[in-house]
Amino acid sequence: MSEPESPPAPIPRPEPLTSDDVAARGRHEFAVLLGEFRRTAVLVPTDEDEAPLVGDFGGIRWIYAFSNESALARFAIARGEGGRECPYQRLLGARLLDATVPAVSAAGVPCGVALDVGTEGEGALFPPVSGIVPEAAALDADTEADADADTEGIRR
Repeated sequence: MSEPESPPAPIPRPEPLTSDDVAARGRHEFAVLLGEFRRTAVLVPTDEDEAPLVGDFGGIRWIYAFSNESALARFAIARGEGGRECPYQRLLGARLLDATVPAVSAAGVPCGVALDVGTEGEGALFPPVSGIVPEAAALDADTEADADADTEGIRR
């Protein structure tokens, strides 16, 4: 006669996530997305002067970029331009962030990149802040410089 089976050991429950855990996870996921964007060629629609198409929202000029031609086509259709050719440039995300954003920002308006606008659930925004765009084009660059000046001479 076999012995009765013992009940299975209880499965330990994971610790609940704190708001710091959620924030850290979000920062990590964004860093991964940013790295992937920088290494990937994207499609940047252009106007008749071959300048990137942009949209202004919230005091920021957003350069439109798309991960593929179907996302670009959805954008053109949403703008009512589905029946005409949509010229574009193919650029590495790094070049877009490091060279094109500062060039557009030189007009005096902060500039970021809006990826896959009009593609539900797939888009991403790369705002003009340190760590994403060059310091010269970052909105928070002066804030960080001021903070460094305030802490100069303090031992860390």
